[in-house]
Amino acid sequence: MASTDATEGPLKSWKISALDTSPHEPQVLSSSDESRAIVLELPAGESLDEHEVHERAWLILVSGELVVHALGDPSRESVEGGPGLLVEFDPGERHRVEARSDARFVLILTPWPGKGHPGALTLEQKAHVRERAAEQNAQSD
Repeated sequence: MASTDATEGPLKSWKISALDTSPHEPQVLSSSDESRAIVLELPAGESLDEHEVHERAWLILVSGELVVHALGDPSRESVEGGPGLLVEFDPGERHRVEARSDARFVLILTPWPGKGHPGALTLEQKAHVRERAAEQNAQSD
C-alpha cells in the first residue's frame, strides 16, 4: 500500500511532493462529510478526458505542467501553468485536464459527496438510475 506520509492527531498534514503515488491510482488523503482531498499523478501526454464532478472542486498543481480546458462555455478558456497553479470548478462544470509533463496535483472536493453524486444516493435512487440507464441504452440500440 502506498504511503500517505501523513501526520496523525488533531492537525493532519501531508508532504504532497514526498508521497508514494503512482499514475492512474488516485490516493485519498482525507475524507469526511465536508470534503475529500485526493492526490493524483498524470503522466506527460495523458489527460483526464472531458468530465465533471458533482462537488465544487479545487485543483492545486504540485509539480509538472498542466493545461486545463473549461468546456461548454465559450466565454471561458483554457489555462496552463506549473507548480502553484490553482483552478476552481463549479459543481457540474465540464472540463478536461492535460499533462504537458509528468504532473502531480491535489483535488479538493466539497461538500463530499456532492448533490447527485452516486455515493450520496440511497439504494432506491441508485436502482432508479440503473433503470433509466438501461432504458436509454435500449433506445440507442
